[in-house]
Amino acid sequence: MEELLVGVDWSQSHYDIAVVAQSGALLSQFRIAKTAPEFSLLAEKIDKFGVPAGNCLIGLETAHNILIDFLWSRQYAAYVIAPSIVKSSRGRFGNSGAYNDAKDAHLIADLLRTDRERFAPWRPDSELLTRIKTKLGHVDYLTKLTTSHTNRLRSILLRVYPQVLQAFNDVHVCLALHLLVAYPTAITLARLSYADFAAFCRHQRCHRLDWITTWYSRLQQPQPSVQASMAAAYQDEIGFIAQQLLWLIQEKKQALQQVQVIYQQHPDHPIFASLPGAGDMLQPKLLVMFGEDRARFPSPQDIRALAGTCPVTKQSGKRRHIQFRRACNHGFRETAQQYAVASVQQVDWAAAYFTSALSRGLRKNHAYRCVANRWLGIIWKMWQTHQPYDETYHLKQIHHQRRPT
Repeated sequence: MEELLVGVDWSQSHYDIAVVAQSGALLSQFRIAKTAPEFSLLAEKIDKFGVPAGNCLIGLETAHNILIDFLWSRQYAAYVIAPSIVKSSRGRFGNSGAYNDAKDAHLIADLLRTDRERFAPWRPDSELLTRIKTKLGHVDYLTKLTTSHTNRLRSILLRVYPQVLQAFNDVHVCLALHLLVAYPTAITLARLSYADFAAFCRHQRCHRLDWITTWYSRLQQPQPSVQASMAAAYQDEIGFIAQQLLWLIQEKKQALQQVQVIYQQHPDHPIFASLPGAGDMLQPKLLVMFGEDRARFPSPQDIRALAGTCPVTKQSGKRRHIQFRRACNHGFRETAQQYAVASVQQVDWAAAYFTSALSRGLRKNHAYRCVANRWLGIIWKMWQTHQPYDETYHLKQIHHQRRPT
């Protein structure tokens, strides 16, 4: 049956579209704006060729785009082609190196025509997975904001208010932040009596008298003098950042609780919940990493390449070079390596595999990537067969593979 290949090159203000026939002929080329009437115009221009929607293959460089929702609503087959692939293929239509948005749209359509087996159709996630993915993205954003605010607050306190840093540890960070909101300068803190400080701690639900006494003693230790004008200049910012951090911590806590509620409703929850060492955060992250479309990763090597846990081999003649894989989803690589670190502390065979990698002279990060690479193959099999992790079965498989034939 006849197919229509459509390439889309996007920018902040418009889309360049190229429509190509199976023969390679360029049938149409135009530009649309990011508006609903223009999206409808795109559908009209495609439909005029009389090809069923399921046979209209549309290539884009990203799925994080409002256009893809429109394409799915029209039942078109959407493919995501990485910008790096487009960039490396620009020599297809000439050797000068010249390119523009219209040419890239034509190139994307032609890549679908000739190299379609390299790409998998991009299918929409279920509502549950979409909610998990967006909530995890929100958690990551809150984490980055918290780190940024914490670093800024710490640098200020080291300059004008070091007592708070010396008194509290990370376990009691919220109590310290409340203290900074109430007493944003060393001068106001110096006027604080032990009775008032004890009442303040009890209000923050801390009733350990030994802790309260220790904290008060540290807070009242003599410190180098700070210019009054400098302390006053930072006073408002200290209170503001402390208040923001309290809000961020509370918001992140609620977001993580919501992730767990949604994650436990997902049909694949038993698979990822069975992974030893994967905590409340890594389990849904691994689920998002694999997704729901089993056809997207037909082999374990596909997910390994996307996560960057397997190396890249370059070979020509007698020359063979193996190097670190840089082109990957860096968020997935971080998730896979975090799970490798957690599993080494929980699973005997993973710890043994990690130790063996170190004994071969690999650095720690490389050794953890090796463990992550091994785990991704195991999780891929579990994911494909809808079976939870079985330690006994896996150990039998290891023994069987090592047995001489």
